[in-house]
Amino acid sequence: MKTWRKIAYSAGSLGTAVSYQAFANRIQYLYIDVLGIQASIIGVVWSLYGIWNAINDPLMGQLSDRTRTRWGRRIPFIMFGSIPLGILFVLLWTPPTGSVTLTVAYFALIVFAFDTLWSLIVIAWTALFPEMYSDLRERAAVSGWRQAFSVIGLIFGLALPPVLIENFGWVGMGAIVAFITVASFLISLLGSREDTRHLPEKDMSFWDAMKATLANKSFDYFLIANLAKELIFLLMVAVMPFYAKYVVKLTDGTEVLGTPMDAATQESLLLGVPFLLSVPMLVVWTAIARRVGSRRAWQYASIAFMPGLFLVLIAQDFHGAILATSVLALGLPGLLMMSDLLIADIVDEDELRTGHRREGAYFGVNGAVIRLAFALQGILFTFILPLTGYTPPPEGQTYIEQPVSAITGFRVLIAVVPFLALLVTIGMLELYPLHGERLAEVKRAVAEKHRSE
Repeated sequence: MKTWRKIAYSAGSLGTAVSYQAFANRIQYLYIDVLGIQASIIGVVWSLYGIWNAINDPLMGQLSDRTRTRWGRRIPFIMFGSIPLGILFVLLWTPPTGSVTLTVAYFALIVFAFDTLWSLIVIAWTALFPEMYSDLRERAAVSGWRQAFSVIGLIFGLALPPVLIENFGWVGMGAIVAFITVASFLISLLGSREDTRHLPEKDMSFWDAMKATLANKSFDYFLIANLAKELIFLLMVAVMPFYAKYVVKLTDGTEVLGTPMDAATQESLLLGVPFLLSVPMLVVWTAIARRVGSRRAWQYASIAFMPGLFLVLIAQDFHGAILATSVLALGLPGLLMMSDLLIADIVDEDELRTGHRREGAYFGVNGAVIRLAFALQGILFTFILPLTGYTPPPEGQTYIEQPVSAITGFRVLIAVVPFLALLVTIGMLELYPLHGERLAEVKRAVAEKHRSE
């Protein structure tokens, strides 16, 4: 496949990352700190939403696997779902006010609707990756392009919203992010193709597919490792607005390199700089993955992420915090890119076991399990924030001094819990069996199977 088509396909990572990160980073902050809804109420809805994802993602993956159209199995969902997804994203930021019950009901309805369509499109787009690229070097190269777009999306999704909200309001921010999301998915279609030559005439039933997927021991260890990794990102992104406001206490006028800077721009730098620094490091981690394998490279990236967490834990002001988040870039790109390489290998192994190409099922179940991170994060918010004494600002105010216990709670959520999750990831990858000679044998057998068909 030509390079420009690989780049076009990879552009879908931009829409995936920008929409997901803007949503995860800002939605709870809007409803809890801006609208003043109790954290425990939003936490309950968030936990239920995480549970829904345990059902939603496998269903969307199986739907993708079983779809047959003249355009293919995956492409129609991207083609016809992108614009409705953009509309739902804008609606996330237009809650009705005046009644807590109405606001919470709207929050639950729109979050569930948005994420269901998001899951369908993203699973369909992601499932194209192992199908279009089977060679390890080609997968690593395309994964590098995908993560480059993902880093741009992460920067847009995390660093731009504070500035966009400041200048255009919540709805304006939603409209701009929605446009970027829709455009990137439509561009990805220019580089997408589907190969239906290796599809069996009869698909597996939903329950047979789920049983076969969960019976794969390689996938089971992968799921736990990936869930822990996803909780790290989700928790750090969700806590960052609180961390910036109450822990390091960003204020307008702080001098950065001799230039006074407003608090919104400082927060954007805290979120954006580590991802900017990650761009050149993608080349390094791609080389590491090729040399030691994606499993071992993921473990190394987890270790490289730890020093930054320590600095995040002890930071006292903007300058300490920007140093801390910058050091996270040592391991961040490795954490971002390795999981897709492992799951592509698992799909190949599954084809030998079942005779089916079931990318949708695997990405769907993976999506369901890692979305349980939303439920875990909601539970942590529900219990830790009230226990530490956090109180949202009264109506008409934007800031209230928090007790020391609340400050400690935010530090634990953004640094200590992610550190523990990294230990889980490293341990599960140590038990993960699909590497070395076993992986090489799978690659040889799949290539031989495809040549004979």
